[in-house]
Amino acid sequence: MAGAGPRKGKKDDNGIGTAIDFVLSNARLVLGVGGAAVLGIATLAVKRMYDRAISAPSSPTRLSQSGKRSWEEPNWLGSSSRLLTQDMKSNLSRSLQTLPTDPSATDTDFFRPTKPKPSAKRSQVELKKSRLRLSLQEKLFAYYRRKVAIPADEQARAKQAAVDICAELRSFLRTKLPDMPLRDMYLSGSLYDDLQVVTADHIQLIVPLMLEQNLWSCIPGEDTIMNIPGFYLVRRENPEYFPRGSSYWDRCVVGGYLSPKAVADTFEKVVAGSINWPAIGTLLDYVIRPAAPPADLTLEVQYDPERHLFIDFLPSLTLGDIILVAKPHRLAQNDNLWRLSLRPAETARLRALDQCDSGCRCLCLKIFKAVCKSNPALGHLTASQLTNVILHLSQEESDWSQDMLADRFLQALKGLICYLEAGVLPSALNPKVNLFSELTPEEVDELGYTLYSSLSEPEVLLQT
Repeated sequence: MAGAGPRKGKKDDNGIGTAIDFVLSNARLVLGVGGAAVLGIATLAVKRMYDRAISAPSSPTRLSQSGKRSWEEPNWLGSSSRLLTQDMKSNLSRSLQTLPTDPSATDTDFFRPTKPKPSAKRSQVELKKSRLRLSLQEKLFAYYRRKVAIPADEQARAKQAAVDICAELRSFLRTKLPDMPLRDMYLSGSLYDDLQVVTADHIQLIVPLMLEQNLWSCIPGEDTIMNIPGFYLVRRENPEYFPRGSSYWDRCVVGGYLSPKAVADTFEKVVAGSINWPAIGTLLDYVIRPAAPPADLTLEVQYDPERHLFIDFLPSLTLGDIILVAKPHRLAQNDNLWRLSLRPAETARLRALDQCDSGCRCLCLKIFKAVCKSNPALGHLTASQLTNVILHLSQEESDWSQDMLADRFLQALKGLICYLEAGVLPSALNPKVNLFSELTPEEVDELGYTLYSSLSEPEVLLQT
């Protein structure tokens, strides 16, 4: 067998080289010529890398005069495309010199990756929330400009059409029905409050009835067998002293109470059957016709080739400080009840709060209204309900600046879900009134499911 002693011309390798030579010399006896050749090639490659590694000097790498790397730097470094430049090596050397040399300072914890502190985690979470809020903020403003806002000229044309119709109806009633006791009619609704969204297509014409104060009284709905706060019965009083016929509106009394349905039927005969709307429309350059059922007291006005306006005739009465409208309860068995009118006071409070601090409450409300108008699954939510959600939130949050729109929108969304879950939304002006009382359990479930599904990604509400 070949000798195992050290070869000349080789550096001292602490016996490793001797062992490798011994293995190579005797491999042919065990593996044969082919196996010995393969083993020899692999072993020599490993040995060469080992020799180069232990023979590298401590001095910086330098180039020979021929431009090639000298023996002082291993050739396998030259195959990498990420060679350190001289400046990088100097910086690395300085960095290494700053490492602690005291053994007590180089404990095992020094080399473990540092865990982020709770405060750092909180900062990252807050930063992520801030970015999401800014993203939602931008989308809300973009949605408002794209979908919610109504051009000023469209609003002006719709208002003018409503004024023209109101003037014609007032003139007709004074001429044909001079004995009907009415106060001055006036226009109302979101279009006049600058709270209408998407398109200027709806307005209310309030027709106030004039009642004798000594012949009529209001009975709150919670004091009746029906127990429905927010609604009233209007009872005919003193029939023994003022018999039936003493008041013009006695013809609309059903069971001793003034029926909003009977009053509405009286106006329907006038609006739909007595007025020649086609002739008036020709005079005003509009197309006017009574709306199809079930909108009994509604006129459809086409004031532009592609724009329509629906005018609702809403009889109203005032007894003391109580204002009631002939908008009956959704359930047919309660059609003798008059609805307490809270919308004007709710709108006035909302606008007053915004005027005090230049807030975004009305803007937030309009976005919610547009979302509900564009999403059929949310069609049962009314403007009054949405207004009260924001009024309740205004009692909890004082900062309603424009920069807080996204935060307040999300808070209002969560608040609305909580109210739906409880099945109760108290009126901000009259806490006894549950604004969800006319919704069925199935409608509440559908609304809650739709809104809750969008809670994790509220942007989906803006895609409708």
